[in-house]
Formats: sequence, C-alpha cells, structure tokens
Amino acid sequence: MPTPDLHLDPSIAARLRRDAAGLVPAVVQQHDTGEVLMLGWMDDEALRRTLTEGRVTFWSRSRGEYWRKGDTSGHTQHVRSVALDCDGDTLLVRVDQVGAACHTGDRTCFDAGDLAAVVAPALSPGGEPGRDGPV
Repeated sequence: MPTPDLHLDPSIAARLRRDAAGLVPAVVQQHDTGEVLMLGWMDDEALRRTLTEGRVTFWSRSRGEYWRKGDTSGHTQHVRSVALDCDGDTLLVRVDQVGAACHTGDRTCFDAGDLAAVVAPALSPGGEPGRDGPV
C-alpha cells in the first residue's frame, strides 16, 4: 500500500499568503444557504487535513494545537468545497454544518447581534444611488 503524502500540495502551498505566524484565515460558510458560520485559522497542515479528510481542521491560536471541528462537541463540519481568494490570503470553506458552529452553542459565531452600521442606499440598475433606472 502506498504511503499517503503528508504534505500540502506544493502548488497550493505556493499560492498561500500567510501571516507572520504562518496562518491563513478560513471563512466557513454553509454550502447550500450561503450563511457565514465562523472564522478559523489554518496553517499548511490544517489545510492539508481539511482537503484530504473531508472534515474541517483548524489551528487553535489560543491552545497551540490542531482541532477538528466537532470532535468533542459533535457539531461537525463536512467539507463541500474549499476556495482561495484572489490574493491568496483567505480561504472560503463551504461545509455541511451539523449542529451549532459556534462554541457558545449558537448556529453561527455571528449571532451576537448587529452593530447598527449605517446602511448605504441601494444602487439602481444603472448603478447610481436613488435612481430607479435609465432616464
């Protein structure tokens, strides 16, 4: 039986722009609804595990160890796709979330409440604020 490759594909690794700690933020999104669930951090090994094992693995900055979402809580994230943004500095991980995504027990980590930002006016089909289209 061949030995599995325990390194991130070099062509993927070359595209990543990591922070000073060697990490890349990973936005996690529910694959069928587009709901943003959480933000985690990945290094090359966490990304390799995520790409090859079908479950999301993160690097815990506070604990200094890898953690696979759901191993202790049962609230698992099953990978549907992984994309790298145009700058190579952010991952988008689309998942099928089972149970809560947040450690607080909330569905998402963004359920803590709206910050009441000023909402910009909607653009018209012509691309100008407040217009209903061509004149």
